[in-house]
Amino acid sequence: GIWEKTRLCLIKKLLPRLEDRRKYHHEFVSSTSFHGVHKTVQTRSKARKVLWLLVLTACLAVVIWQICSRFIYYFSWPTTTTVVVQYVENIQFPAVTFCNLNRFQAHAVSNLKIIFLIWNIVSAILKKFAMEDKYYQELNDFLAGNQNFSIKEFTRKNGFYLNSSTLLECDFFGKPCYPQDFEHVFTEYGNCFTFNHNDLSARRVSLSGRGLHLLFDVQQDQFTDEPALGYTDAGITFVIHSPQELPRFDGLGLLTPVGTHTQVAIHQMKSIIQEYPWGECKPDIKLQYHKVYSTNGCLLECKARYIQDWCGCLPFILPGNGTECDLLKFYKCVYPAVYDIEIKGLCTVGTHNSTCPAPCEETDYPTTVTYSSFGGEKAIKYFSAKLNKSPEYIRQNLVRIEIKYHDLSYKITQQQKALTIPELLADVGGQLGLFCGASMISIIELLEYVFTNFCWMCIFLLLKAPEIPQWNNPSQNQPTHKEKKRGIQEC
Repeated sequence: GIWEKTRLCLIKKLLPRLEDRRKYHHEFVSSTSFHGVHKTVQTRSKARKVLWLLVLTACLAVVIWQICSRFIYYFSWPTTTTVVVQYVENIQFPAVTFCNLNRFQAHAVSNLKIIFLIWNIVSAILKKFAMEDKYYQELNDFLAGNQNFSIKEFTRKNGFYLNSSTLLECDFFGKPCYPQDFEHVFTEYGNCFTFNHNDLSARRVSLSGRGLHLLFDVQQDQFTDEPALGYTDAGITFVIHSPQELPRFDGLGLLTPVGTHTQVAIHQMKSIIQEYPWGECKPDIKLQYHKVYSTNGCLLECKARYIQDWCGCLPFILPGNGTECDLLKFYKCVYPAVYDIEIKGLCTVGTHNSTCPAPCEETDYPTTVTYSSFGGEKAIKYFSAKLNKSPEYIRQNLVRIEIKYHDLSYKITQQQKALTIPELLADVGGQLGLFCGASMISIIELLEYVFTNFCWMCIFLLLKAPEIPQWNNPSQNQPTHKEKKRGIQEC
């Protein structure tokens, strides 16, 4: 009974008569805001109806083609790059890390040449180093007799140092600076020292052409390195980087040989990269031991995690709080682990699906470097008398470095979305309006028409469906034994 009442209700109230449905279709075609549709109905001439039908079909085909092409273009995630030069009254001065190319004090390694090889094995975490077979026996003999030897403390005490004898002059923006203004840091060059390491607010300059002026004495007779391992230069190497990032010398360090005056003009350049899928960055990545994300810092932390898991210790030149690795673990575990990390690609850099994707925002300092010989004859005599050294010593040991901004401006290179969602909607709306004269109201009209016809179709199919017996209640739907017998007798 309920099913029959439902059918009667649908027939009387929801499903209109055939004439009413035809009238609804005619009214929609005649009054829709889609231009050109009503021409196919109101025009009496069959030729004109065919003509308008062809025009309407062609316009719809063009609209569909244009809209599909815009969506395909949008989902290709296109980007554009804009470059903006911003001029300011004052600008942040970068951090500068300095190292002596001769890494160790000569008296400490005169009878201990193996130190150079050990340090290269330790620093192979930062810079790849291939050890020749001829050094294996010498290294094994040293490790067998010096298991408690600490290369970290040896380098700190017997490596290059920065004091009044090695840093002869220091001037930052007209004010003197001192060795205590530099922070010690370990790199592949041993002991290095960073100026402006804490990103201090005072480290800002307001005039171009002035900056950091330094005069070093590399003291070649006091410091040395091992030519057999490829270290044959004398002078200062330095790298310019953001104060919030660690120095990276591999491919970025600038060399200043002895007897040279180096002038470095720097620019500040900020790069802004879109997140995936438009760009390659991931804005939600945070580093544990670095305030600002960088690929170099991420790579170091990635290596630190793998080495900590494999070897149960942590090299002192990697960030972290693990137990420091001794020489034996460096040789037997850390060095092979770094090789496996490189070969297996466990710490990758660059793309969004790599271990260390590109940073969303990065600050670089492109440089222009010029060189000249240090000191004329009068200058050589002046420093010779001041330092009580010979003119030959001045030419073979002194290095002057000047680092300054070329101008007070910075360049912003920004990656932007070539097509945003509002622009996509504007393109689609423009194509609909141009070829069909349609708007958002027209789309709603069409959706209403389609939805109404869909509902009528569902009701029609529902009314034509056979009645479904209810099998769950046998007392109501199935005849009893007496009813079956009576039916047989009647038959």
